[in-house]
Amino acid sequence: MAPKYYWKGYLKLSLVTCPVAMTPATSESEKVRFHTLNKDTGHRVVSQYVDSVTGKPVKEGNEAKGYARGENDYIILTDDDLDAVALDTVKTIDIEKFVPAESIEWIYLEKPHYLMPDDTVGNEAFAVIRDAMKSDKVVGISKLVMGRRERAVVLEPRDEGIVLWSLRFGDEVRPEEAYFEDIDEEADPDLVPLVQQLIDKKTKRWSPDMAGDPIQDALLKLIEEKKKLLKPKKAAKGKKEHAAPASNVVNIMDALRKSLEADLKNRKAS
Repeated sequence: MAPKYYWKGYLKLSLVTCPVAMTPATSESEKVRFHTLNKDTGHRVVSQYVDSVTGKPVKEGNEAKGYARGENDYIILTDDDLDAVALDTVKTIDIEKFVPAESIEWIYLEKPHYLMPDDTVGNEAFAVIRDAMKSDKVVGISKLVMGRRERAVVLEPRDEGIVLWSLRFGDEVRPEEAYFEDIDEEADPDLVPLVQQLIDKKTKRWSPDMAGDPIQDALLKLIEEKKKLLKPKKAAKGKKEHAAPASNVVNIMDALRKSLEADLKNRKAS
């Protein structure tokens, strides 16, 4: 099945231009989703906009955007008004500058999209831009209108394509200094090597399985049980509660040593 594209336009670098298409790199279609129902009838609940003064439902054609100028005083903007302020970045990703790939802090990366050529004629131009960025280990910086807002975006070469990351606005990222400035504890030099040993024992290659969702799996299992009309099992009577640990305070040196010893035993046993 051919992919559905979220956006189509042009990738531009100076005088080099090629048609491109973009689609989100992530999907939430596999998530368990629920509808809101009337528990008494089993019918779905429908939501609608209601005039806050008259209490009457608003027809879809009468809905408009409003900017609050004061209390109960709004400037109404229609879709035509919003379209009139469209910028060139609605249809063109013009790479303005390049920065070292490792220089962008991950906290600014918001959402990834796959960018690919949209015409065989533009394949060569696309490949040249992609491979040049790979060779110089840089990423491109540009702007693109997304959701009626112009967003800064990063273009990262990846395999045969390019990943376009939308960036969070600068005022959306809280300054870390305000939260980390009171942390003045120096690490015990005797503990660091033990933690490094733990890190070494537990280091593996990244796998998507590491980002699994056990709650999602549990919900799917529950839904399957409901489908089979199985009644939920009653909780066993007289079940004893687990005793709370005597203290949460631990000796970090002992804990690290025990972790290493347990890890070594598991490796020998396997």
